[in-house]
Amino acid sequence: MESDFYRVYSDWLKARYGAKVYKLPVNIAVSCPNRDGVLARGGCIYCGAKGGGNETLEDTIPVAEQVARNKAYIARRYKAKFFIPYFQSFTNTYLAPEAFEQAIAEAVGEDPQIVGLAVSTRPDCLNEVYLDILERISHEKGVDITVELGLQTANYKTLKKLNRGHSLADYIDTARRIKARGFALCSHVILDLPWDDREDVAETAGLVSAVKSDFVKCHALYIEEHTLLARMYRAGELQLFPKEEYIERCVLFLEHLDPEIVVQRIVGRAPESDSVITNWNTSWWKIKDMLLEKMAADHSVQGRRFHEKQKKIFTHCVKI
Repeated sequence: MESDFYRVYSDWLKARYGAKVYKLPVNIAVSCPNRDGVLARGGCIYCGAKGGGNETLEDTIPVAEQVARNKAYIARRYKAKFFIPYFQSFTNTYLAPEAFEQAIAEAVGEDPQIVGLAVSTRPDCLNEVYLDILERISHEKGVDITVELGLQTANYKTLKKLNRGHSLADYIDTARRIKARGFALCSHVILDLPWDDREDVAETAGLVSAVKSDFVKCHALYIEEHTLLARMYRAGELQLFPKEEYIERCVLFLEHLDPEIVVQRIVGRAPESDSVITNWNTSWWKIKDMLLEKMAADHSVQGRRFHEKQKKIFTHCVKI
């Protein structure tokens, strides 16, 4: 079982809320300052037309209706008892504050089965106004708040290659302010970026751990249609690592990750219709099975190397 090797989100949810919990994707009409010219044009080189919301309903559908429709489907298919609306696409705190507050309030409603709210955004797009709104909704509705930040890598040079438009300092500062409000933090990372080596992967695990991220989402670099990354890939300007390298990097990342951090996702996915290549044209669950087999063979577990350096230094100090 995966819980033998790393902390699994579904287990954490069930322990906290006492039953099966599922996220409900929500899509609102919002863009990103990295796409519309405020910071840059075109966005991150891997970002597709749907801004990460490939499996969401259309943003023209009212928020409350999106939640109701997704809730009905997921409750029926997965027997979930509680739900967390997840504002997934683009940069959700780029919406005007009044509209943002209205949207998240509509998502939660007065439904006792809604136990939390998750909002995805950029590290440089979360000021105190939006944190105040989230805090107010949390108190008024009695729901837990998770803010999801796209980090991707601790290598600042790679961030520039990706056209992320934010710095490591932005991530660290925003993570600190999220935690100061008592909200949970989820950090997104890509473990097989062509410009990162394995030391960068370990450093990314260290950074996520240092800011006390509560959750982490990991995925491989997949290539969506109609992106700069797709053009670069077809022009031979970059090569993807084989899936075996992704597995090795997953193990490395998990071993350097604080064992208290919960892994929401170990490999992502995108619809074939939107992609040039995703996960080496291999199903996500086969990738996960490969990872578990590797960890079992190596006797590897999350956090194995997390305290390794400190223990080595402390042992040396005691000896002298």
